[in-house]
Amino acid sequence: MMLPEEELAEELSTRAPRAPSRLRVVARRFFRSRQGQVGFAVLVLMFLLAFVGPLFSPWSYTDKDFTAFLQPPSSEHWFGTLQTGADVYAVTLRGMQKSLIVGLSAALVSTALAAFVGAFSGYFLGWTDRSLTWFTDLLLVLPAFLILAIMSPLFGAGQWPLFVIMLALFLWMVTSKIIRGMTISLKQREFVQAARFMGVTPVAIIVRHIIPNLSSLLIVDATLNVSAAILTETSLSYFGFGIQPPDVSFGTLIADGSQTAVYAPWTFWFVAGLLVITVLAVNLMGDALRDAFDPASARRRG
Repeated sequence: MMLPEEELAEELSTRAPRAPSRLRVVARRFFRSRQGQVGFAVLVLMFLLAFVGPLFSPWSYTDKDFTAFLQPPSSEHWFGTLQTGADVYAVTLRGMQKSLIVGLSAALVSTALAAFVGAFSGYFLGWTDRSLTWFTDLLLVLPAFLILAIMSPLFGAGQWPLFVIMLALFLWMVTSKIIRGMTISLKQREFVQAARFMGVTPVAIIVRHIIPNLSSLLIVDATLNVSAAILTETSLSYFGFGIQPPDVSFGTLIADGSQTAVYAPWTFWFVAGLLVITVLAVNLMGDALRDAFDPASARRRG
């Protein structure tokens, strides 16, 4: 039989509202922000357009209409046609799919690299720190565009995952240095010291304690890296060093459309507009996420 004090304590514990998790707090701040709402909604629409939009068109990105070369938008070809007779709507959405996949994949890989290299460097210090710092500094001074251009023959049809990896290799270094400095500070915190005294291995401490405590920075970095990766891929593909034919991306479509943009604007402006809208939506989300994790920064800017 429980004592009255125990019954009262149990009742109060059941009635006491649980403190919302950090994730819920951040999500509430994010969706309360106007730019977060707009960025998220627009990006969702871009994904739906890219991956669901082709289902509503009778034309595939590989189809050619030999009766409609360089035709303006019509009921049959919603965005018009290219010089080859390809449907602009179909090839634009295919290019959008590829650019979104490349951007997201490269951002995730580069952020993961930054997290682990920076955390290992800052936690172990010594020769590990010197080796990883030397490698990071080396990649910082290498001409990324030139290296990717030289390796472009390897990015043939079906080899876009290799392109994603190479692209990600040149996006993580600055964030890694920030992670290193923050890890050195976190290493002195009580929860890390307690884990070490309990015999937890260094790798487990990094994975379970250090990196989760840097999640706010990593999430914002990953979001902003999406737009950086999309723009880098677009620039490389524009000059023929990125996604290779017969596949298409924003960069290859803009390169082709720029030659006919003056007298056939539909070959250029649809894809260029979608690129601007997509990158703008990602940047809006990145800014809103940063403010959600650090409300003080929003007040300082305001």
